[in-house]
Formats: sequence, structure tokens, C-alpha cells
Amino acid sequence: MRLDSLAFRLFATAALWTLVALPLAGFIILSLYRAEVDGSFDERIKTLLLVVYTDSSDHSTGEPGSPRDVGEPLFELTHSGWYWQIKPTDSSQGRRTLVSKSLASEALASPRESNVEPDGFGIRWTTATGPNGVPLRVAEMIQALGGDESGPRYSYLVAGPLDWPQARYTGFRNRLIMSLSLVGFGLMALTLFQVRFGLSPLREIEKGLSAIRTGQAQRLDGKLPQEIEPLQAEINALIQSNQDIIERARTQVGNLAHALKTPLAVITNEANEDKGPFAAKVSDQAKVMRDQIGYYLDRAQMAARAGVIGRVSEVLPVLGSLQRALERIYRDKGVDIEIDCAETVKFQGEKQDLEEMLGNLVDNACKWAEGTVRIAAWVVPGEGRTGRQRLFLTVEDDGPGLTEEQRQKIGKRGMRLDESKPGSGLGLSIVSDIATSYSGRFSLDASPLGGLLVRLELPAV
Repeated sequence: MRLDSLAFRLFATAALWTLVALPLAGFIILSLYRAEVDGSFDERIKTLLLVVYTDSSDHSTGEPGSPRDVGEPLFELTHSGWYWQIKPTDSSQGRRTLVSKSLASEALASPRESNVEPDGFGIRWTTATGPNGVPLRVAEMIQALGGDESGPRYSYLVAGPLDWPQARYTGFRNRLIMSLSLVGFGLMALTLFQVRFGLSPLREIEKGLSAIRTGQAQRLDGKLPQEIEPLQAEINALIQSNQDIIERARTQVGNLAHALKTPLAVITNEANEDKGPFAAKVSDQAKVMRDQIGYYLDRAQMAARAGVIGRVSEVLPVLGSLQRALERIYRDKGVDIEIDCAETVKFQGEKQDLEEMLGNLVDNACKWAEGTVRIAAWVVPGEGRTGRQRLFLTVEDDGPGLTEEQRQKIGKRGMRLDESKPGSGLGLSIVSDIATSYSGRFSLDASPLGGLLVRLELPAV
């Protein structure tokens, strides 16, 4: 999955949202749970405080007594963390302080003495450090004994350990983190599957277009999702339009050739019947016109063939056929043609064009070779996933070779360096024209064998 791919963009967006949303949701849930736990804890302390106040006031001694049944057994265990305390606000009157068994001989500081303001129910809330350094949540209310506002006032205090809500909060937090982590990993895995599954039709389109380009199919077929069906129809229409345009171009080229052939023949015949200088000039120019028309008609046909989608030609059979034919032609010269080409090497284009290019190159090499002609063909993969493969062909001989200056001239149309050899001087020019029509390249260099090395680069399958 590359960084600039649609799959990465979709997956990264979903993953980023998951990484943001789940921790935010976890923080909100954890905050609400903590508020609920703290509220429940305070409500329990408040309830125990009211029970301590109510149960300790039903006495006729004029002083509060120890609560008989508070409903919390931990008040009976020493240093359990749960404590109650009843203390007179005015110690000068000699009234005693009552504490729970869990508090033993120790006492808790009164929030009133620390100037803590009461809430709407008259209860003062604070945190303090209890016996053994345990943090406590403390609630206190100041009430007169028996509800008589003119009577002595007492501090009724209940404390509970803060590690009790903290333990529940911590346990819930750990379980929540584990659960959200599993959910996050599950969502990311599901997102990856969703992206792969959702974009799989695009891979099918890629395979279909590759099959069309390599000649294995003529249309983009197959059942595609509803959203991509219009694209499929447009691609097929474009392919058909391309084929129709090429067919019309071929027809027009053929019609033009036939339309010009008869007038040129008439002009040539009329000029040949007259022996004057004007007739000779007309005959020469008519011949030039015929050559030029033939040349540009051939180029037009090559351009039309190069534009056809799906034309594929195997290279090795073409080379094998040329090898057999040229070795027979140059049998007296004893030319040995060596071929280095895999069976899987394929040219993306017309077989006729490949035969014409290789035929000119190999025939030219055989003319000049002392005894060896070497042909190699291989495919180089394109760069990146969408890079097109390229076919490289080299034809070299052990002949006299060419100088740098001669190599610069030899590719020009009609240029011949040695008139003693048969030919028109058009071979390499035709090769260059055909290669250019396929967006290829053609170059000349010195061969390690001592002669000429011709390099040809063409589109491959």
C-alpha cells in the first residue's frame, strides 16, 4: 500500500478517526463513570452520617451515645478505613468524644475547624489523611442533640477510604482500555478489509485493461459494481472509437493511394512517349512524386498500426524465421547468425512492423559481417507499478564497422556509404521511422565484435 494510493488515503483517514474517536469516547466514558463512582461513594458516606446522627441521638442522658446499628461492619474493624466520630463543638463543657472501634484511640480533624463551608444540606466535605496514612473522604455536619437548637452542639463525622472508589475506577479504566483497544484493532482490520474489498473492482479494471493492451481481450468485460459500470461502458466505447478511427484512416490511405496511382501512371506514360527535355523533367518529377507518396503513405500506415490497441507479436519466431532465410541467402559467405532471446519476449505492436525492422537490420548486418551476426532481445520492467515494460533489441556484426561521423550520416533517408553493396539506402531510415511511430528509439554504436552495433528500444508486453 503506497503512500499516494487511494487505499492508503482511505485506510489512513479511517485509522486516524479511530485513533481520535476511541480515546475521546474512552475519556468521556471514564469521566462519567468516575463521577458516578465518586457520587455513589459520597452518597454512601452521607447516608452513614445520617444513620450515625439519628441512632446516636435517642438517649436520655443529655449526651449522644454510641450508635447501635449503623449498617457497616467495617466500623468495627481497627483501621479499616471506615470511621465515625461524634465530638462536641465546645470541649470546655467536659463532654466526651465518641469514636468507632475502627478508629481506636485516634481522632479525625474536623472540617469545621479548617473553615470548610457546608453544602446545601449543611454537610462539610473534605479529604484528610487517616490512620496509617490512608487518604479519607470526610463528611461532617454540626447538629444540636435531639434537634434542640438551644442545646449543646456536636460534630457528627463519617469518613471512608478513598482507595475504595479509586480501586473501582482503576479496574474499570483497565477493562475499558483493553476493550477499546480490541475494538480499535478490530475496526482497523475491518477498515483494511473494507478498503481492499471496496477497491477490488479497480484492480479488475486494471487487469482487464492490461489484457486489452496485451491482446488477450478486445473489450473490458465482466460484472462490475453499479457505480463503475458507466466507466466500463465509456472505456469500451473509447476502445471501439479508437479502432474505428484507425480503420477509417487505413481506408483513406488506401483510397488515396489508388486515387493517385492512376494520374501518376498517365503522366509518366505521356512523358515517356515524348523524348524532349520537358518530358524527361516531367518523368523525373513524377518518379519523385511516386516515391514521396509511397514513403508518406507507408508512414501513415505505420502510424495507424502503431495506434492499434492490443496488437502483440512474439519476437523469437520472427527472429527464427529471419535466421533461416538469411543464412540460406548468405550461405556462400558463411554467415552465422546467433540469437539470444527468451520465448516470453513479446513486442507490443504489429508483427509486420517488427519483421520489417528486424529484416532491414539483420540483412544489413549480414551484408557487412565477416562471418558472425549476433542478435539479442530482452525486456526491462518499467519503473513503478504503472511503468511500461520496454523491449530492447541489439543487432551487431564483426564487419568493418563505422566511424562516429559515418554513424551520424547513415540514418538519413537514402544515404549510402558504399555503392558497391546492393540496396536503396532506405533500410535504416525505415527502421527509425517505424521505431519512432511506436515511441521507441533507434541508435548506432560500435560493437565489441568489431563491426556495427544497432540498438532498438520498443514497447514490450
